Amino acid sequence: MPTLFDPIKIGDLELSNRIIMAPLTRCRAEPGRVPGELMVEYYSQRASAGLIISEATSVTPMGVGYPDTPGIWSAEQVQGWKKITDAVHAKGGKIVLQLWHVGRISDPLYLDGQLPVAPSAIQPAGHVSL
Repeated sequence: MPTLFDPIKIGDLELSNRIIMAPLTRCRAEPGRVPGELMVEYYSQRASAGLIISEATSVTPMGVGYPDTPGIWSAEQVQGWKKITDAVHAKGGKIVLQLWHVGRISDPLYLDGQLPVAPSAIQPAGHVSL
């Protein structure tokens, strides 16, 4: 019987063990929603997990709903994530990005006064951001 520390293959992905780090939204991105050195350190410290699923990462400025969460729509953000993936890979780890668009829950505070993009015009009940 396999144990938690035995390797596993999931599709084309070969993991060194069966430990999968779930995504945790940490609100630690730098200005411009750029992943910084604190995030590089955080993820590289966890590279011994079989797989890391990153924190929720906004795919567009119109899909942001919370402060200081990272993005992946600008070249600077992509470079920040490249530093993270390089650090994780250097320690033998695997990482995937959790893509995120909060839809109707987007807060106009983070949208420069524009209305949120969502599949319908139904308003959410209450204020949802931190």
